[in-house]
Amino acid sequence: MHTPQHPKPRLDEDTESGIGSTLDLTSSSKGDGKHTNQPFGSPSFRAADRLPRENESPPQTSEVSPHKIKQLLINISKVPLLFILLFFFICSLDTLSSAFQLAGGKVAGDIFKDNAVLSNPVAGLVVGILVTVLVQSSSTSTSIVVSLVASGLLEVKSAVPVIMGSNIGTSVTNTIVAMMQAAERNEFQRAFAGATIHDCFNWLSVLFLLPLETVCGLMTRLSHLLVSILQIQSGEDAPELLKVITEPVTTLIIQLEKCVITGIAMGNEGMRNKSLVKEWCQSAGNESFENCKHLFASTELSDLTVGLILLAASLVVLCSCLLLLVKLLNSLLKGQVAKVIHKVINTDLPYPFGWLAGYVAMFVGAGITFVVQSSSVFTSAMTPLVGIGVISLERAYPLTLGSNIGTTATALLAALASPGNKLAAAIQIALCHLFFNIFGILLWYPIPFMRLPIKMARVLGERTAKYRWFAVLYLLLCFLVFPSIVLGLSLAGWRVMAGVGGPFLGITIFITTINVMQTCSPRHLPTKLQNWDFLPKWMHSLKPLDRLITKATVCCRTPESRSCFQTRVNLLCLHLNPGEPSQRPTVQ
Repeated sequence: MHTPQHPKPRLDEDTESGIGSTLDLTSSSKGDGKHTNQPFGSPSFRAADRLPRENESPPQTSEVSPHKIKQLLINISKVPLLFILLFFFICSLDTLSSAFQLAGGKVAGDIFKDNAVLSNPVAGLVVGILVTVLVQSSSTSTSIVVSLVASGLLEVKSAVPVIMGSNIGTSVTNTIVAMMQAAERNEFQRAFAGATIHDCFNWLSVLFLLPLETVCGLMTRLSHLLVSILQIQSGEDAPELLKVITEPVTTLIIQLEKCVITGIAMGNEGMRNKSLVKEWCQSAGNESFENCKHLFASTELSDLTVGLILLAASLVVLCSCLLLLVKLLNSLLKGQVAKVIHKVINTDLPYPFGWLAGYVAMFVGAGITFVVQSSSVFTSAMTPLVGIGVISLERAYPLTLGSNIGTTATALLAALASPGNKLAAAIQIALCHLFFNIFGILLWYPIPFMRLPIKMARVLGERTAKYRWFAVLYLLLCFLVFPSIVLGLSLAGWRVMAGVGGPFLGITIFITTINVMQTCSPRHLPTKLQNWDFLPKWMHSLKPLDRLITKATVCCRTPESRSCFQTRVNLLCLHLNPGEPSQRPTVQ
């Protein structure tokens, strides 16, 4: 009797649970203990280590052949090429930030100008997100906040939500970088999860710490207490090791007058008609000025035009460098080399000190970020390594948390170099930023059960692997659409925002609670709520939307769409060239 064989479930099949893209945190937690320090979606490295033992072959004498020498020389020559690509990758990130500032810097200044809006903590949060996304630089948005506080236009308590928002906005860069690995499904799944783990940590920290700060001003009080106790003197700026290396190239492309954005934010209308493109530079060793020497120094193009040109060029360079970096890393880190590097990076310390490995990774992340002076550069460079499986998601998490601490330490040293009238405000803002990240780490790292950002990022990676358009939707919703809607509601007043936001928040909490209970203990739910099948499919699955997007897309990459396209072309060829079946043309 023939037993029917069930086909293996494919990745793009509709296996979702829950409503829409609601994150089912418990569904991904089942495998946490099994896959600790292993890149998900890829075979275990321990299993790979066992493969040679299964197919034992007689020992071979190791001889140094010309082919091996040639391969060794090729691999050695790839190392300087790797550093060159990394250099241009970092330069393109810097130019990308300048392009965003040219295209949206004045708009960012206008957003900051309405201080009445910033007094609303929710509005301040979304202003921080939008401004940081627009200028692609958390240091720029933070410096504007410091100037507003130092001039008395903004209170420190009102500035803290803006700093929280800038922490969220700065994580958009590595999310964009992860999208460059969309060509290979498994790499994209890991890379997108590694990039969004930063977003998940920031959003969860804001959900808990923003209400706490609004009610009791915890971070404001602590930072004020430290500033008043410590007799802080003005010091030197933080070391700029990375800028020393990249500035000779980036300053030849574009130089900006960043004081224009700050001036607009502080209400100086005279700055509105001034270009962000720097035309006059101070000569070395004296106070005289001369024409700046960069690509757009004497251009008559508008700031928006220059910004769009730089945006297109920097994205092309960024994508090219990233694709070449991934290919180069894949060729270098393969076989036994990949196993060794993966083992060194992801293996825990010996018992009983295994729990210390994550904190060591935090110190490493903080140290590297302090040296390069940019958390975006560090996390963006780490994203491809997560994508190819060298760094596991569990190890990327503490490295990212350490990077957050490293960038606040850099900001604190930079605050020490502020002028006397801005020194106290700059240090207090930097301390609030530091406390936000420390409290977030205390919430979401020491207890393994509370490491929800890992679970959320893994679910986002799985969703993106099934529906690649979900990455674009996530980027638009989290960093543009949702903050813009919240800002619009906050401008309408507390009553409107509470009337719209209250029911939305209640529905979100209800759906999340039901999803968790459906996975953990469905028997405690009414029969109808044990699954979402009673709802229309578009309300609890992304599959209908995926079909709609697939139909609307001209060039689809799925086998079904290619088959449909091939059938249509064959029918067209048959219509144009009728004949015997053997003579009919086919399209492969």
